[in-house]
Amino acid sequence: MKNKTIFITGATSGIGLSCAGLFAEKGANLILAGRRKERLKEIETDLKKKFKTKSLIFQLDVRKYSSVKKAVDGLPEKWKNIDVLVNNAGLSRGLDKLHEGRLDDWEEMIDTNIKGLLYVSRMVIPLMAKRNSGHIINIGSIAGHEVYPKGSVYCATKHAVDAITKGMRLDLVDSNIRVTTIDPGMVETEFSLVRFRGNKDKAKVVYTGITPLTPGDIADAVFYAASRPENVVVAEMLLLPNKQASSTIVFRNS
Repeated sequence: MKNKTIFITGATSGIGLSCAGLFAEKGANLILAGRRKERLKEIETDLKKKFKTKSLIFQLDVRKYSSVKKAVDGLPEKWKNIDVLVNNAGLSRGLDKLHEGRLDDWEEMIDTNIKGLLYVSRMVIPLMAKRNSGHIINIGSIAGHEVYPKGSVYCATKHAVDAITKGMRLDLVDSNIRVTTIDPGMVETEFSLVRFRGNKDKAKVVYTGITPLTPGDIADAVFYAASRPENVVVAEMLLLPNKQASSTIVFRNS
């Protein structure tokens, strides 16, 4: 990965931030995108201090195609040689029965998790195709494999990520571009805090009685997939913490 260019969306926290740190440690150059500009600046400074990392940062809301297009089109030429795209930006909002769900929650999840991933991929893949080289790594979820109560729309978005990933692999089969999905179970990030709109008590309950995965665990999986020999494609990786057997079957210590 030394001197490779890695583009990470949703890089300001959680899995995206851990991916940035690990790739930086391995000598990669980073394009970091997220909605929190000041946080991106802090991360850039920190990684440069620790690893002498070359970074390019920009504030980006992946839900807005015009912003995505402007950002990618505006990359300096040397930064357009993207070796790995980590489509990490995503979120969940609410935990409601379908008929009680909030439409703005649905719109935000669909726009971020599906359309955002499509927008970024649509702009970056042609750059890879021009060089006939690259790797797209989509961060999916166990929710893309099964549906759980009160999570139908979020699960639908992650099922879409799974379908899009498989479709990408079919469309790019005649190229040297690899496509991977990394699908975590329970990971302790800002995920639940975002889902419950800042309610720390509700977010804490999600991880009570179990040791969840860490963002670093997922970053390790991303890096493993990205660093395989060119002829090896890690098509899909499902990661669960010990004591989680499915999205709803979790053994919690009392």
